[in-house]
Amino acid sequence: MPDIGFVWSELGGDPALLARVSTVVRPGALPARLPVRELARACVGACALAAAELGAHRAGRVEVPRVTVDDGAVATAFTGERHLLVDGRAPQTFAPLSRFWRTADGWVRTHANYPHHRARLLHALDVPEDPAAVGSALRDRPALEVEEAVYGAGGLAVALRTPAEWAAHDQAAALATRPLVERVRLDTSRARALPPLDGTPLLPAAGLRVLDLTRVLAGPVATRTLALLGADVLRLDAPHLPELPDQHADTGFGKRSATLDLAAGHDRFEELLAAADVVVTGYRPGALDRFGLSPEALAERRPGLVVAQVSAWGAYGPWGGRRGFDSLVQVATGIAAVEGSAERPGALPAQALDHGTGYLLAAAVLRALTEQAYGDAAGGGRLVRLALARTAAWLQDGSPLPEDGAAADGAGADGAGADGAEVGTVPYDGPARWLAETDSPVGRLRYARPAVSFADGPHDWARPPGPWGVDAARW
Repeated sequence: MPDIGFVWSELGGDPALLARVSTVVRPGALPARLPVRELARACVGACALAAAELGAHRAGRVEVPRVTVDDGAVATAFTGERHLLVDGRAPQTFAPLSRFWRTADGWVRTHANYPHHRARLLHALDVPEDPAAVGSALRDRPALEVEEAVYGAGGLAVALRTPAEWAAHDQAAALATRPLVERVRLDTSRARALPPLDGTPLLPAAGLRVLDLTRVLAGPVATRTLALLGADVLRLDAPHLPELPDQHADTGFGKRSATLDLAAGHDRFEELLAAADVVVTGYRPGALDRFGLSPEALAERRPGLVVAQVSAWGAYGPWGGRRGFDSLVQVATGIAAVEGSAERPGALPAQALDHGTGYLLAAAVLRALTEQAYGDAAGGGRLVRLALARTAAWLQDGSPLPEDGAAADGAGADGAGADGAEVGTVPYDGPARWLAETDSPVGRLRYARPAVSFADGPHDWARPPGPWGVDAARW
């Protein structure tokens, strides 16, 4: 069963600090056969504890602020894209061609939200942009054949596998050899001096500059969290790959957004890198290396940098270079089979792999900053790396919950009380109390409030999102 104690150990945290975490348990939040609520709670709790720890160091406090993890806030944040309203309009979260399809021997799931992925899917199947034509083309072909053909064309389609079938896959074997959170020291540069903090709210990442080279959800969730905690986050995108507007509105809180061609704008990027403290990347492994953006190359040019990477399948194994998204990882790793039925595959109640991995990535960055400035082995650049498929393996490490998806709540079952924290149990009555509204340059927004919470910490982002790509590429 996922719990914060395991996550905190993976992050290299002091186990004594787990006693600072309290959990409000709300049965009924994020119902599923797999322990989704426990995973979500652990990821958010570890991130909040990492933030409180860094904040205490920078403020000169003897005691780390208390952390409260509320299942209601966590569930609302993990489904935040579904609660978003832009001027009263609900966004479309999945395009018509992003769905499950029957094949000759099973099921595949496709992802075609972005125009270039949609075009490659249609090219691979040699059909027009029509769901009926796509369905007809897929019904007569084996699922694995479709998977390979679409990936070969640069698109995204994954065959449904059971947990046992995924366990026998070479990519699953590669993942099994890796920790949930990979942590590597990149150089031996001197420890950075983080300026002290005073006053409230306590902003652990205040004064830190974060270059955000991520897309979609897991990476943007991580950088949105760092922005909440006070970091100056500058998101950079290629001018020819615009983000989906509603997706940007959901994950753009607290950030600035600029476009930059990494080839033509090399000098400008180097200026940004020279003053950056953290670089977060979310593209498939190796995709940015040709621009000199491998972790080792970045650390060589900017000693002491924290580099954070997130990918779908991991940076290793036969699928290490493949594109992927949360929905596709659920299908490949057996989650969709567990959550479905004999008639049709299912899905988790949230894009929990994306959200959970995003909070873990932010936590890993915060812990790396703490170790750099205050640890026994202070100084040195750091690399932290996570993968959605590795998070999926962690989710499936425990046994599925009963058919009704109801967890056995209580201190031992939820893992919160097992770490010495106080646990309260109250009914879950929906997301309303964890939603807020604000005006923004992209319209009136209803959005999920932050789930990361600790004593004297921030309660909301300092700025709403603006339109994609309108800011200057400068600090």
